[in-house]
Amino acid sequence: MMSATISAIVAGEPSAPESKFAQLDGLKVHYTNYGGAAATVVFVHGWACDETVWRDVAPALAARNVRTITIDLPGHGKSDKPQIAYTMQLYARAIDAVLRDAGVGQAVLVGHSNGTPAIRQFYRQFPASVSALVIIDGKLRPFVDAAAMEKFIAPLRGPDYAKSAGAFVDSMTKPISDKALRGRIRTMMLQTPQFVAVSEFESTADPELWKPDPINVPVLMILAKSPIWDAEYEQFARSLAPQLDYVVWENVSHFLMMEKPREFNAALLRFMRKHLLLPERS
Repeated sequence: MMSATISAIVAGEPSAPESKFAQLDGLKVHYTNYGGAAATVVFVHGWACDETVWRDVAPALAARNVRTITIDLPGHGKSDKPQIAYTMQLYARAIDAVLRDAGVGQAVLVGHSNGTPAIRQFYRQFPASVSALVIIDGKLRPFVDAAAMEKFIAPLRGPDYAKSAGAFVDSMTKPISDKALRGRIRTMMLQTPQFVAVSEFESTADPELWKPDPINVPVLMILAKSPIWDAEYEQFARSLAPQLDYVVWENVSHFLMMEKPREFNAALLRFMRKHLLLPERS
């Protein structure tokens, strides 16, 4: 009798998810490979999150024969959490380590929130590995100066981190009507160690992250409606990324892909087909 794995391959179905670890300077970087063959999409979470933010997105995408990989960045989820600086350069190298371990030559990189500067830094360092970028409610420039950023970070360094971080998380999830989803996000984010969360925010003060260098691959930007995403910001984003699909969704929170996973996947697939990154039948 044909095995289940062979049957799935013959039927064109993705294999079962594989939990794996890539190595980076002795540090273990966890990722999950959902299989698929039509194209590769790599998902990168935001600040203090982990790969589970994609749990309602990745399996459905893999079911369309898209190879899907979700990453726990260093310091998050099942990845190692040493006492080091958690910079976007580190995250870019971690993404590269995952792609090399998974045997991926080129992929669509999806970044949520603070995953945006991470995938942009990856694009700077490994441009040949990127076929497109997808930005989910993430910024391409800082919206506050160094003094304001320091004022924001200061309470997170204190002994009452859970209270300060919890209040920040609650402000982001307040628009979500699903109480269980709000609780799930809060629990996940507060599991990230304080030293990791603070270090990552501190790293975003590096002006090199926000250089207005061009992005010469297709870009999809999906944003939750907010005053910060105004017409001037759209113009700025288009000046960096000439091949930009700029979309603003109403009645969603910062975690829009968790609230509307089917709509998110549909938007992603349309974008990939438009730019010939995916066969029409997928």
